[in-house]
Amino acid sequence: MSQVTIYLEEEVEQKMKLAAQAANLSMSKWIAKVIQDKVANEWPKSIENLAGSWEDFPAIDDLRASIGSDIDREAI
Repeated sequence: MSQVTIYLEEEVEQKMKLAAQAANLSMSKWIAKVIQDKVANEWPKSIENLAGSWEDFPAIDDLRASIGSDIDREAI
């Protein structure tokens, strides 16, 4: 595990401290969690669990049916 030094303005540092305390985490663990969340390559489980939850959600063709047709492009 590596260490990183960051420089924060006092106001930002105070907000970070309050957020870490509210999350019941050390500042180091809170920062690591924020970074991990930002670099994650997948959707959170709460979002994945929503997939398929709307039984009456219209199909893509139904959604696109109300969109008009494109006009032909001009010849170059």
